[in-house]
Amino acid sequence: MKRLVEDRATNRACPFCACDIGADSRGATVQDANKTAGLKAVLSRRMLICVATGFASGMPLYLLIQLVPAWLRAAEVSLAEIGLFALVGLPYTWKFLWAPLMDRISPPLGRRRGWMLLAQIGLIGGIGMLGYIDPLQQTGLVAVLASVIAFLSATQDVAIDAYRREILPDEELGLGNAIHVQAYRIASLVPGSLSLILADILPWVWVFWITAAFMGVGILLSLSVTEPEQIEPQPHTLRETFLTPFSEYFQRVGWRPAALALFFMVAYKLGDNMATALATPFYLDLGFSMTEIGLVAKHAALWPAIAGGLLGGLLMLRLGINRALWIFGLVQMISILGFAWLASVGAALWLLAVVISFEYLGVGLGTAAFTAFIARESSRAFAATQFALFTALAALPRSLANAVTGFIVEETGWVLFFLLCTLLAIPGMVTLIWVAPWRAEAEPAEQASPAKPT
Repeated sequence: MKRLVEDRATNRACPFCACDIGADSRGATVQDANKTAGLKAVLSRRMLICVATGFASGMPLYLLIQLVPAWLRAAEVSLAEIGLFALVGLPYTWKFLWAPLMDRISPPLGRRRGWMLLAQIGLIGGIGMLGYIDPLQQTGLVAVLASVIAFLSATQDVAIDAYRREILPDEELGLGNAIHVQAYRIASLVPGSLSLILADILPWVWVFWITAAFMGVGILLSLSVTEPEQIEPQPHTLRETFLTPFSEYFQRVGWRPAALALFFMVAYKLGDNMATALATPFYLDLGFSMTEIGLVAKHAALWPAIAGGLLGGLLMLRLGINRALWIFGLVQMISILGFAWLASVGAALWLLAVVISFEYLGVGLGTAAFTAFIARESSRAFAATQFALFTALAALPRSLANAVTGFIVEETGWVLFFLLCTLLAIPGMVTLIWVAPWRAEAEPAEQASPAKPT
């Protein structure tokens, strides 16, 4: 019951829920009385900052999962070795371990701006240096440098997420984070589209330095914004800093429900993550050129994912988080089969666009519901640390399971691989029976008024 009430509260707190749709009487009042204020919020400097934070965060991640695999495959590195490169993403999984230290240590520009700037300078240098390495003869060195880039990127994310949380008022958290996520995805156009097109006409060293130059957006952000005032008290001990947020979650939810929820966070997008782990090498193996991938595949993935995210947010107002997880998860699972179809047909450009559009529409829908679920599970008092932990768990398939995808493909071929990915999506869907029951969401909507006095 407590989780259901929190679900309803999460939906009502979102600016899209309150202002655009009028999910309850409070939302309708906000819509009628504050249309001008809502427009000002959208056009405010804080929202522009969220655009920059999203772009800066997305750039290095998409470089690692889109551009680097294409570079390695073009140099005839084996699929098994490319698949192992998923392990360089482990810093995204473990970033919550050093996040408390970033709260205690303050560089010259401040706890937020200082760490952001240091990470961004390191990222520019690291990305540019990739172009001087022979990927076929020095694959191990590529892996080391890619791991450093991942660590710097994860460190930047910790600082950016904390900064964004501190500058946004409560009523703008939903809007600001939504803008951040869409800018994050748009950043994929650089390493996943522009850089691939440039790779057909320029040496790789220039491609990587041009890609690195786009991190200048993050440096400009770090130098131009002001450091937020530190208002929260410092933890008294390291034990308090590291352990309290985790123990609170298990005490609040209970050990069994918490264990099921944590398993769900790993399993819900497992099949989907594995299916897209070797997307660029898959397109190349089918016979598509770098330019075709840059112009067709990446755009067919980006815009449906953005549309799916926005559509998912709107549909959740009617469906609720629980039912959205069921419906969107089913779409997400079925869409994987499109890749199996494409693998059996071959290099048909129109089919590539159709399959990718449907797959990433499912990605957008599933991510919208999944992110809302994570927010619901997080305690308001420990939202930053718990959210970091939950997103780290969600990143495990990308870092660990994806590492074996190359070996699986070399043994099974692409068609059977995508069928396996579809089957691996089933355990996460089954877990919904316990973590997000279908019928449980009708109760809070029907009992909204009576529940308030209690």
